[in-house]
Amino acid sequence: MVLSPVSILGGDSVYCINEAQMEHAKKLAEDDPESSIKIKSILETLESDFTRNERAALAFTIIDNLREYRDK
Repeated sequence: MVLSPVSILGGDSVYCINEAQMEHAKKLAEDDPESSIKIKSILETLESDFTRNERAALAFTIIDNLREYRDK
């Protein structure tokens, strides 16, 4: 099976999300006894109160804060 190459060009605006990290994040959000309750509760509120663009802005802001403030 031949896969078409996916362009990863885009300069400084490209952020990569590691698939293994995404899988671990999903498990934390869905299966962890303590974390999943907190995450699901916040997500429910966000998805009902925020627009899609507001949720995207929040997601990007959280990612940027995680990158910038790694020690917190």
